[in-house]
Amino acid sequence: MSTRPWTVDDDLWALIEPLLPPWPERSPGLRPVADRLCLQGVLYVLCNGIAWQLLPLELGFGSGQTCWRRLERWQQADVFDQLHRILLAELNAAGELDWSRACVDGPHPREEGGPDTGPSPVDRRKTGSKHHLICDGRGTPLKVITTAANVNDITQTLALVDGIPPVAGRPGRPRRRPDALLGDKGYDSKANRLELRKRRILPVIPRRGAPNVQGLGKLRYVVEQTFALLHHFKRLAVRWERRTELHDAFVSLACSLICWRRLRKPKND
Repeated sequence: MSTRPWTVDDDLWALIEPLLPPWPERSPGLRPVADRLCLQGVLYVLCNGIAWQLLPLELGFGSGQTCWRRLERWQQADVFDQLHRILLAELNAAGELDWSRACVDGPHPREEGGPDTGPSPVDRRKTGSKHHLICDGRGTPLKVITTAANVNDITQTLALVDGIPPVAGRPGRPRRRPDALLGDKGYDSKANRLELRKRRILPVIPRRGAPNVQGLGKLRYVVEQTFALLHHFKRLAVRWERRTELHDAFVSLACSLICWRRLRKPKND
């Protein structure tokens, strides 16, 4: 891996390039900036959290406006969601996904701006948004949902579970369901427990007012690690995108990069 996280190496580009919508053979105006360069510009903004207009032209990635428009085009073509599913399938084929359990969490909100915002219950009622995450037992992100900061975690439980994409890579039908779902007391709900059991998922969620499930914290720490990886991309740690679909495109791209790094990680590490 390059020390510059916005660099797209040949192997990653080989996965992404077929997903990109083609340009018309004859299009008016100047020849567009190469997709690979624009993608590196998008990654530069994602990793460094800068405003689009501050993207340095000397990097050769095109202007911030050009990269923003390319991101919008790719979001409309569902490029990064497709990439995430492909990488999940490759991890599954390599035996790197743990379907024995999944973990959910929604940490204190830090994001700002955008239409999906609301008063934060933990930050003096400032407006903001937050991420809700479900990951497998090893911390691989399966689905992320962006909501207003005042949306209760419990309301997103089933949306996260049902939002797991079908993951191929193994013989038989693509898998979408973990064997168990681990959550803290914020996810305690009789209705959600019933719905999880209907989906043949064992809810491992401590009840309010009861002692914590012994050893649950040691199993759930992976979701906190995944959040740290996700918010290491500075553009996600503080949300500036006003359009939720573009923010979610950044989220899908970040999840894809986390999966890619795990796929490329040496087995002896």
